[in-house]
Amino acid sequence: MALQVGDTAPDFKLYSSELTEVSLSAFKGKKVIIHFFPMAFTGTCTEQLCTMRDNFSYYEGINAQVIGISVDSPFSLGKFKEVQNYQFPLLSDFNKEVSAAYGAFYDEFVFGLKGVSKRAAFVVDEEGKIAYAEVLENAKDLPDFKAINDTLKA
Repeated sequence: MALQVGDTAPDFKLYSSELTEVSLSAFKGKKVIIHFFPMAFTGTCTEQLCTMRDNFSYYEGINAQVIGISVDSPFSLGKFKEVQNYQFPLLSDFNKEVSAAYGAFYDEFVFGLKGVSKRAAFVVDEEGKIAYAEVLENAKDLPDFKAINDTLKA
């Protein structure tokens, strides 16, 4: 069942590109923007995260935490973060549990690849509730960044 606005966001503990464990609950009291993306180093994924990178000062200015999550390894994500100069954590859902919990999961993706994160965006409020949820079926589509920002202003 898809997560809806008002649902409690599933907590998680994942390893970052810096090989440290990061949990959603560690950000309680802050708004958190979670971006799921299928694969590092691909065109639309890079565009999605670069949009967040290029607007990072806005999110920082409103005390909101940006997080990127994919099923890539922490090592791949580390190189992706380095190459693109992302200022926010990239987390590895290598075991695919968090993507599935958020309903952001392809059982089968392109080229017969199984178990890849769908492109999705969630805003979690200061109390850990879903304030915005968007899961895209088409991996070439981008999240609605305006709607995300409007949710953050509310």
